[in-house]
Amino acid sequence: MRLVLASNNAKKLAELAHLFAGLAVDLVPQGELGITEAEEPHDTFLENALAKARHAARAAGGPAIADDSGLCVPGLGGEPGVHSAVFAPLPAHAPRDGDREARRRLQDAANNELLLARLAGREVPAERSAYFACTLVALRHAQDPEPLVATGRWPGTVLTSLRGSGGFGYDPLLFIPSLEATVAEVSPEVKNQHSHRAQAARAMRTLLAEVWRP
Repeated sequence: MRLVLASNNAKKLAELAHLFAGLAVDLVPQGELGITEAEEPHDTFLENALAKARHAARAAGGPAIADDSGLCVPGLGGEPGVHSAVFAPLPAHAPRDGDREARRRLQDAANNELLLARLAGREVPAERSAYFACTLVALRHAQDPEPLVATGRWPGTVLTSLRGSGGFGYDPLLFIPSLEATVAEVSPEVKNQHSHRAQAARAMRTLLAEVWRP
């Protein structure tokens, strides 16, 4: 069964492709089908994931799956939350066209800088507690009345400076106590065992097998 993935984030695509490996589905990025990204105007991960899945399913004329995820900091009222990818203004020197990954790296750096600034002066670990959240939504078609929904949460603490060169987004800032490392310091194999996206993907694999039976 072809399952269109409603994302054009190359690193997210690689993670999900690994997490769904072995399942009887052919995971196809929406970009390969010429499908544009959907609007994400909502205030919750669930609503945005559903909107993206519906957009991809409608354009592809078949099953689609979407992920909406981000970093939530309770001390900041849940921010960056659904705005994690665009928390900070894109730097003026960032390329507006062409190199998407170069633009994303600059955006990530700006987001991390803003997050550190917003948490400046908060030294108590409880004040810097945070978690990565992920919601996955799968639809058989755009009007599917019974979306499959799976979630995951990965708690940690926001450091005062970046550590590690792996991953993307806020990975260099979120320290995971149980691993004694930031997300950017662990291997992709470890990340794919413990992450919020891994948790959601495992739950989604079960739902797909039990409900859709591909």
